[in-house]
Amino acid sequence: MLGLEVPPSVEAERVVNAVLADLRTGDHRGVVVDSPPGAGKSTLVVRAAVELAAAGEPLIIVAQTNEQVDDLIDRLARKAPGLRIGRLSATEYRPTDRVKDHPTVKVAAKVADLGEPAVVIGTAAKWAMVTEGCWPWAIVDEAYQMRSDALLRVAGRFERALFVGDPGQLDPFSTVETVRWTGLTWDPMQSAVAVLLRHNPQLPVHRLPVSWRLPASAAPVVAAAFYPFTGFRAGTGRDDRVLAFTDAGPGDAVDAAVELAASTGWALYELPERHTPRTDSEAAAACAALALRVLARGAVAVSEHAPAGAPVTADRIAVGAAHRDQVAAIRAHLGAAGAGITVDTANRLQGREYDVTIVLHPLSGRRDATAFHLESGRLCVLTSRHRHACVVVARAGIAELLDAHPSTEPVHLDVPVKFPDGWQANQAILDHLHGRLG
Repeated sequence: MLGLEVPPSVEAERVVNAVLADLRTGDHRGVVVDSPPGAGKSTLVVRAAVELAAAGEPLIIVAQTNEQVDDLIDRLARKAPGLRIGRLSATEYRPTDRVKDHPTVKVAAKVADLGEPAVVIGTAAKWAMVTEGCWPWAIVDEAYQMRSDALLRVAGRFERALFVGDPGQLDPFSTVETVRWTGLTWDPMQSAVAVLLRHNPQLPVHRLPVSWRLPASAAPVVAAAFYPFTGFRAGTGRDDRVLAFTDAGPGDAVDAAVELAASTGWALYELPERHTPRTDSEAAAACAALALRVLARGAVAVSEHAPAGAPVTADRIAVGAAHRDQVAAIRAHLGAAGAGITVDTANRLQGREYDVTIVLHPLSGRRDATAFHLESGRLCVLTSRHRHACVVVARAGIAELLDAHPSTEPVHLDVPVKFPDGWQANQAILDHLHGRLG
């Protein structure tokens, strides 16, 4: 392909420049940017915010969680130290160090108490409570995580907007039944971007073409499984990143898995086929053992950021699972030796990155394949957090489980079909993992 002849940095910069050009000169009410995992989404948000503010256009930034808000404030304040930033928060919010470290950031529960900052940042839930004021621009971060009804509640606060998000990851979710809205153009359970584009198909849509997080061993796999129609490539080559161990191991199956992951980027640690409770103790113990083995063997990561190599410390390792009770079981098995290792659900791991990840497969040990466990975005998040290697822990028999539970989701009128579906995505990842072992 001709695009592969262009260096990834040049290709990515072309798209970013096109986005910024649309913001500066376009007459559209909105601009959408689709971003694969680790494509520099936050960097784009910060760059766009700095440019708009420098042009004298006050703006607001709408994020989905307090963690995202504080991260953006830190990035923005470092990029533009003189920029006045307002942090819109709940009254009980206590500023984190990332916010307190910057004297140009003011925190308040009301917009009027922020003064007149160039940029005001808050969560979608907080912005929904603001009833006065209008800004020329808004930037909506993680726009695919935002429900359409949440967008409707804040749309009156801005004239034009930049929507940035990852279409391959988890969709908005609800704890109540939502069938009554299925098929309606304003279905609140659709993402903000989906409803926006259904009502405004003429809006420009840009796609970031390069993942700077995923290594060359992972980008093609994740792209084929979860982004079959848009795709992306890795920003680094196969020789640019190396994961090595400074200490020898006992040579058991755990060693074999981490060594395979270090050399190829992927490994499947397969347990015997068995139907188990959701908190499968053997699988949780395996996840903990793999994470601790990476730590115990003194893993060193060589990359474009650390050409001489950097130790893979506990904070650079993550274990992901589908359910909170699984997370609790894994943490219990890690014990004090695993202090500092991140263990969390896919929902909470979204947007974060690590050197090495261990994934408890959502379908491991199950008798059925429910819509929750087949959700392609969940597996996408879990298998796209790493810069070097990913080990998937699963009981044998998932391929047979998928064959016994083909995708049977009902087709609704006026509901766009989502591709890929979870069945297809799971098969693609399993095929790759088994191919590596074969």
